[in-house]
Amino acid sequence: MYNLVMKDLKLGVNPMFFLLPVILGALMLIPGWLYFIVILYFCWITVPGVFGQFKAHNDLMFTSLMPVTKKDIVKARVLVIVIMELLHIVMAMIFGMINIQLYSSLTPFFFGPHLGFWGLCFVMLAVFNVVFIPMYYKTAYKFGSAGIVSIAAAMLFAGVAQWIGIASPVVSDLFTGSGVQNTGLQILILAAGIVIFIALTMIAYRIAVKRFLKVEIL
Repeated sequence: MYNLVMKDLKLGVNPMFFLLPVILGALMLIPGWLYFIVILYFCWITVPGVFGQFKAHNDLMFTSLMPVTKKDIVKARVLVIVIMELLHIVMAMIFGMINIQLYSSLTPFFFGPHLGFWGLCFVMLAVFNVVFIPMYYKTAYKFGSAGIVSIAAAMLFAGVAQWIGIASPVVSDLFTGSGVQNTGLQILILAAGIVIFIALTMIAYRIAVKRFLKVEIL
């Protein structure tokens, strides 16, 4: 399993995609921006770029020649996706902490980069995973339609969540007002988001394995 993950990270992922989270994370320094976009860049740029490389290198055929099971192939690829997602979120969180220090007196119109917001980001990526991963493993080759549908689902979640954050005074106060000072509640929201992320990603993995077992690799 370790070797499969390292094979994907070293051979399948261009080094640029490890630098990208740092560059994109710096967008968190824009005051009062719609910060969901920073994480959505993972869906817009990293996933198409990485899976495009896998396809161009005929990675599926190469991996199938190795003495590994289909289940392990899926597990390794899901782990790579999760590693890249965590890299994007961690770097964005670091710049988010700087943002809070720089603009402590600013009351943002959109969600601020506080702990609760990152819980929502984990849920958004969970939505992306639970759509993209099972759709992709219908073929384990074609990622275009899976990418389009999963990106649309993630953007829909972000849009609805942000709209509620603006329209609802309670939610607005929780994520941009006095609620951000309630550290216990913010940690609870973050923890709930992480749990949802893990649960939906595991569901996506199990569905993907069942579908991939039916795929015939020529």
